[in-house]
Amino acid sequence: MSNDAVVVENLTRIYRPRRGSEVLALDRISLTVPYGQVHGLLGPNGAGKTTLVKILSTVLAPTSGRALVCGHDVTVHTRLVKPRIGIVFGGERGLYTRLSGRQNLRYWASLYRLPRAEISRRTDSLLDRVGLADRADERVETYSRGMKQRLHLARGLIADASVLFLDEPATGLDPVAAREFRRLVEQLRTEGRTVLLTTHDMAEAEALCDRVTLIDHGRILATESPRTLAGLATRRRYVTVDARDAEALGQLDALPGVDRVDRDGNTIRIHVDHTDALEAVLRLLVESGVTTLCTSPPGLEEVYLDLIGDRGLAV
Repeated sequence: MSNDAVVVENLTRIYRPRRGSEVLALDRISLTVPYGQVHGLLGPNGAGKTTLVKILSTVLAPTSGRALVCGHDVTVHTRLVKPRIGIVFGGERGLYTRLSGRQNLRYWASLYRLPRAEISRRTDSLLDRVGLADRADERVETYSRGMKQRLHLARGLIADASVLFLDEPATGLDPVAAREFRRLVEQLRTEGRTVLLTTHDMAEAEALCDRVTLIDHGRILATESPRTLAGLATRRRYVTVDARDAEALGQLDALPGVDRVDRDGNTIRIHVDHTDALEAVLRLLVESGVTTLCTSPPGLEEVYLDLIGDRGLAV
């Protein structure tokens, strides 16, 4: 048995509308996701992330190539794949808002043909786990966005899926709801479940994912851990300083190796593109009277901007 929950080999998907030109959504991509890993698909809108999830979840057929989930081909052994996966969407897609949370879960459990006693037990357990037990019998239309997202996660787990696809799961959530949702995803990792997360939110990918795949225009640009991806830009450094502490900040733009200087109120962030330039910047700042400063390496956001640019960026 393979150690990989998801295997994608030379996968291509072309949309052929009745009118207009063909759209190449996925261009011969290959990817593996080991069991028990939280793996992020990071890219702008239209990059091909959702198309890949639809193929892996048997909703869409590839034009060429193949994809395996838990060792089963998603187009050949569809019936073997479906019981092993769960899909969690962002927003209200897939929920029946005029039904209660409990009724939604029971309906989805029945589609998996679970025994009646098991449906009741699993529904109660999941409602309690996602913090909806007290509101279980109220209509979903009365739920907040965060509550709906927690119900989505319960729905994705109703068949005890070993592989979960989370498609933009935190879109529109307030900070508190997003934190709760991330905590639930962390619990899934500790249980050994595999999670494939699509997002264009760098903070979400950096906080949750063991590995991240950067994808744009249907092509994979890189697949690494968030920390390793940040290493792609190791020459870069950032210096943050309080403008009120310095007298010679006007000289920064002229220093070799300084890409740009961003000013935001009393805070200045200096973008330096190599180590020698960093030394010169620090010397100038200290000589000009700076007493407090902070240096930092690039994060996932900077790597994203380097490789993809700011098209569709959302933080």
